[in-house]
Amino acid sequence: MTLLMLNAVGAVLYVFAASRGGWAIPEERAAGIHVTTGEPFVWFLSILPIVTIFLVINLAWGTGILTRRHWQGGRLWLMAAVVWLGALAVDFAHH
Repeated sequence: MTLLMLNAVGAVLYVFAASRGGWAIPEERAAGIHVTTGEPFVWFLSILPIVTIFLVINLAWGTGILTRRHWQGGRLWLMAAVVWLGALAVDFAHH
């Protein structure tokens, strides 16, 4: 349960970092301006540390579940994946 909550905090941090790093400004989008010069690079560099840390954590968690055959933990691991998919959906809805 602790790792699931940690993933939820990480997903919130991801959305916060992504919002500062490259979401479209609503006023510019309404005016038809689509600036994409360096925004993908800024977005990627702002989320890279968060995604890397949680990728390593979740791969270790998943490996532990498989090696110990602790299938109840697998349900929590899948719930963490759903949390991350939700964070990605929020992020990509704002690009």
